Amino acid sequence: MSTALIATPLPACPDITRAFAASWPVRLGDTDGQDRLRLDAVARYLQDIGFDHLDAVTDGDTHQAWIVRRTVIDVYEPIVFGDRVQLRRWADALSNRWCDMRIQLRGVRGGHIEAAAFLIHIDPSTGRPARMSDAFMAPMLATTTEHRLRWRAALTELDDTEVETAPFPLRVTDVDRLGHVNNAVYWEAVEEAIAAHPDRHELPYRAIVEHVGPVMIGDKVALRTALRPGDLRLQLDVDGSARALAAVQRLPGATG
Repeated sequence: MSTALIATPLPACPDITRAFAASWPVRLGDTDGQDRLRLDAVARYLQDIGFDHLDAVTDGDTHQAWIVRRTVIDVYEPIVFGDRVQLRRWADALSNRWCDMRIQLRGVRGGHIEAAAFLIHIDPSTGRPARMSDAFMAPMLATTTEHRLRWRAALTELDDTEVETAPFPLRVTDVDRLGHVNNAVYWEAVEEAIAAHPDRHELPYRAIVEHVGPVMIGDKVALRTALRPGDLRLQLDVDGSARALAAVQRLPGATG
């Protein structure tokens, strides 16, 4: 894993007044038995504010199809049930077909999560990456200096000698309008792994999911988990082929 590809800490917004803002309460279905906002709920929050953001910008109605290639979630302090989460979203880097979006989540009671998502704009008729319009990109240029963003993977497939393997059955409710298993479902797999290895997500920690290929309803998915020093690695396989890679680790530089 090349952690150098992902900045630590994630980059701050150069002008927070230009970030899109939203807030909502943390409800029961988003939290675990310790009242912690789960990672799959965080992933849904990132999707929700993303679509709210589209409603607020020029040409948002013609930029409705996106694929998430990577999501990074840094948990500094858990956001909890009953709190109100305040979210801010802005572009950190872009090309004309994809972008890296930053999202900050803060609870009124003090919870703090930072996230980043590498998003590819898709032509819904062809399923291929499509150029964003100049008007759509205009507000993104105000918070970015990198305008030739390129994809580079941060995770590699598991090659560990000792790997735990378990089935990860899909449900019909896991599929979104594009016919793919929704991004938040992959984070449910991460939650399964950290529940089995709670020592691997001591605060503050970073969790990463990178998508290698699509998972479709009807696929027989296997969740593979490997323990490394200071690092929990995961892989979702279909028919022996990796479809998603994930890692949970202490944030570089964290002490305690």
